[in-house]
Amino acid sequence: MPVILDGKKVQEAIQASLKPRVERMAAGLRPPGLAVVLVGNDPASEIYVRNKVKACRQLGIYSEKHLPAADVSNEDLLFLIHSLNARPDIDGILVQSPLPDHLDTDQVLLAIDPAKDVDGFHPLNVGLLVANGSAPRACTPAGIMKLLEHYSIPVAGKRAVVVGRSDIVGKPVALMLLHANATVTICHSRTRDLAAECRRADIVVAAIGRPAFLTPEHISEHAVVVDVGINRLSDRADVERIFVGDAEKLAALESKGSVLVGDVHPAVHPRCQAYTPVPGGVGPLTIAMLMSNTVACAQRRLGLEGGC
Repeated sequence: MPVILDGKKVQEAIQASLKPRVERMAAGLRPPGLAVVLVGNDPASEIYVRNKVKACRQLGIYSEKHLPAADVSNEDLLFLIHSLNARPDIDGILVQSPLPDHLDTDQVLLAIDPAKDVDGFHPLNVGLLVANGSAPRACTPAGIMKLLEHYSIPVAGKRAVVVGRSDIVGKPVALMLLHANATVTICHSRTRDLAAECRRADIVVAAIGRPAFLTPEHISEHAVVVDVGINRLSDRADVERIFVGDAEKLAALESKGSVLVGDVHPAVHPRCQAYTPVPGGVGPLTIAMLMSNTVACAQRRLGLEGGC
């Protein structure tokens, strides 16, 4: 039987380790502070932000939301970020993506103080990741590494294949696996014989953004499969094709209007060594590592041990 890698359990363990750190900071100096900037009213982004603020509240981290209108100018958004950079009570700044098309995403990212970049996306922090230096790490990839560690899945000496080369997940998780002494291959849309590349892997990280893209022909029986994809299916034919004979999924489609599937086909699950479910696998770890980054940035800014 394959092992189900439960991200919620790992999230709970991470948060349990953070809570006493936050309590000590709040009692001695002040709690860590996180500012979340959400431009416009994208429904998915609003859910993400709500969950992040909820996690802060549960841990005792101070948080505040900034909600510029969808038509905010680039200049005004940059002014907001610079004002947050100057705030001594704010240790982390997160600008929720995606931003409206008229805004310069690269310029906004560069405006965030690298010491407050809890997403780990600033070029300085990306460079420190490449050099294996101390800096905030991108949350989803860092969460994947925590997941593997929690379940005592060996990485050193193993062959890892990362399917997807995004700056948010694919590239940083490949670097983290490399620093953990895995032999890493990054695959993408132009990789020749992707199935053969994946079958050689002990660890497969699927982050390509295509529903049920990796099938049993891609995965060996000894593989650990980490599925980063979160794809929403609303067409009944797609649900019936991917979740063959699954009455529960069809019922969920009827009641909710959609169901979620990862980048890995459900038929892979019975044949691999371990896998992350969707939902409930990698997703909860992204917010947990955001909280971890916020606490570490606060400790560093306050000159306390344990800072990033």
